[in-house]
Amino acid sequence: MKHSLIFIVMILLLSCKGNIDQERNTKKSIETKSHLSPDERFGALFTAIQLDNIFPDSKTFVDCTPKFTTDEILKKYQDQKETKGFDLKNFVLENFELPHQFSSDFKSDKTRSPKEHITVLWSVLTRQADSTTVGSLLALPKPYIVPGGRFGEIYYWDSYFTILGLQADQKYEMIENMADNFSYLINTFGHIPNGNRTYYLSRSQPPFFSLIVNVVHEVKGEGSLKKYLPALKKEYAFWMNGSEKLTPENPSDRRVVRLEDGSILNRYWDDKPTPRPESYKEDVLIAKESSRPAKDVYRDIKAGAESGWDFSSRWLADSKSLATIHTTEIIPVDLNCLLYHLENTIGKAYTSIGDLENAKIFNKKSIGRAKAIEKYCWEETKGFYFDYDFVKKGHTNIYSLAGVAPLFFQIANDKTAQSVSKIIESDFLQSGGLTTTLENTGEQWDAPNGWAPLQWMAIKGLRNYNQKTLADEIKKRWISINTKVYNNTGKMVEKYNVYDLSLEAGGGEYPVQDGFGWTNGVLLKLLSESNNQ
Repeated sequence: MKHSLIFIVMILLLSCKGNIDQERNTKKSIETKSHLSPDERFGALFTAIQLDNIFPDSKTFVDCTPKFTTDEILKKYQDQKETKGFDLKNFVLENFELPHQFSSDFKSDKTRSPKEHITVLWSVLTRQADSTTVGSLLALPKPYIVPGGRFGEIYYWDSYFTILGLQADQKYEMIENMADNFSYLINTFGHIPNGNRTYYLSRSQPPFFSLIVNVVHEVKGEGSLKKYLPALKKEYAFWMNGSEKLTPENPSDRRVVRLEDGSILNRYWDDKPTPRPESYKEDVLIAKESSRPAKDVYRDIKAGAESGWDFSSRWLADSKSLATIHTTEIIPVDLNCLLYHLENTIGKAYTSIGDLENAKIFNKKSIGRAKAIEKYCWEETKGFYFDYDFVKKGHTNIYSLAGVAPLFFQIANDKTAQSVSKIIESDFLQSGGLTTTLENTGEQWDAPNGWAPLQWMAIKGLRNYNQKTLADEIKKRWISINTKVYNNTGKMVEKYNVYDLSLEAGGGEYPVQDGFGWTNGVLLKLLSESNNQ
């Protein structure tokens, strides 16, 4: 009897172990597939959903959470899709949870000042640390701020400008949380994706991590540079990947380009030449309009998305049509200024730990990049900084606010800075602040739109060269349009029509979003400044 009881217990234990192992294997399978982009994960089902206009916004489905395993959903689709009365939208609703609308119950109180409104909004835009997910969301270990509206996840370059407002509101813990989340993403995926979604993993965004680290350094002290040095180096390695392969015969690889004099500068890129999952149908239609190979068009569209300027005449060969987009042939002036800052920050971090040899190496890199920016992006006859088309070996000649980046990062000399400031005042300054470009193409990163991050970079850049009167005028006009729209609507929005002050905001690829992280951050920073800035 005793031996029988032991045998039964052993059988039960083995059975439990088998069930636990099976459950672990199942979870491992789900998690592995959940790191795939939805187009890779759901294949033909994904394509059918995105091309059939199941949802008005293509981003809706890619943000849905599967209720069952991928294999179960795909099997059901295969079994049901040819049956009579099959309804694709009902199938989606039965097998996926729609994205949660976090702020759907939030009501603005217009009796609050804009500053008070933004302070209240921090809690609305805050997301707590994520648990492991089986949808497209990439779990982050610490709380973070999202932009708002359709953007319910963190976005890379948005976050720096949001952090400016958090700094003004002395929310230092959240700033460090966000820096830690970005460090986590670098260590986990090798770079900071466009946002914490699986469908963003093939690209990054303008590399503002070094600026975020500098804010942490300002509020937390010297040890911050040492803390984030490994992540800064990994991000730099991501952007410079392929540079060792460059030759005069093979001048470009991924995000690096070798120029005629041997200088290496950077471009935007995407590792997957496929339609953006979050804008699938739109990209397919653009590729059909183009005479170029579809994969080239897709790569250039996604590189344009990596730039954060999605989209702009900056990237268009004819300055008008998205079908002519050629982002990967362009050396962007602002991207290279950001990488100059990254090199500088790595040098500072090495200095802080007493590694003067490596500090010297990175300081030399930053000096070389600054010289190359001046050589290839400054146009003496026009008196302005432009992007450089390395295929045609000439400037793109699209005037854009990217031209203030050398002032923001203090790469320009006094003469070039003065020339840029004159053009900013004569051509870019409008009733509501600065227009993004001088081209009106219908794209959101063109006229008549103004965007908070570019206002801040222009204001700060002009101050760096003692152009205080113009900087103050831009600040005054930007605060005015933000306040006016808020008083009329109770909203802070992502972009504004700086030409026509009677409108709520500017147009673009999708409906105007409210919230809005970087608008809040820049406005609060400007409102919180002392008068002697």
